[in-house]
Amino acid sequence: MEYKVGIMNEADVDRALMRISHQIVERNHGTDNLCLIGIKTRGIPLAHRIAGNIKKIENTKIEVGEIDITLYRDDLSLINTEPIVNRSAVDFSVVGKTVILVDDVIFTSRTARAALEAVMKLGRPAKVELAVLIDRGHSELPIKATYVGKNIPTSLSEVVVVKVTEHDGETSVSIYNK
Repeated sequence: MEYKVGIMNEADVDRALMRISHQIVERNHGTDNLCLIGIKTRGIPLAHRIAGNIKKIENTKIEVGEIDITLYRDDLSLINTEPIVNRSAVDFSVVGKTVILVDDVIFTSRTARAALEAVMKLGRPAKVELAVLIDRGHSELPIKATYVGKNIPTSLSEVVVVKVTEHDGETSVSIYNK
């Protein structure tokens, strides 16, 4: 039996991202040496939305980059023998900066681990933090998000689906059970 439960609508997502944006500014005492890097796919538009929120809060433009962590995954051979790799676009130095990695969902923490590895290949940041819209638990690694929009405890049989207008034509968060 399959079911779907709506968890967040667009207004809920917007509020969570605004809260995360305020927390980033407060925790870092402003925006000096701060940059955002969205993790492909849905972390990228979320990073841009957070940067837009920070612009409204602080009247400061934050640099936003995007990374594709495909080649840094530890389960790459399980996914595909010939992965499709998209270009990462970080057109600024991360050296000495506070890098906020942005993703839609943290589950096993393996994507976050791969993103950390990708960022370290770019240079040595002063600090790396992680912002996620949804933390569903089940981390397999000692990695925890610094900023969380919503904690949604799930079973392993459930799937959290985040949709963003930029990719899906709507913004929402739902849980599916198969």
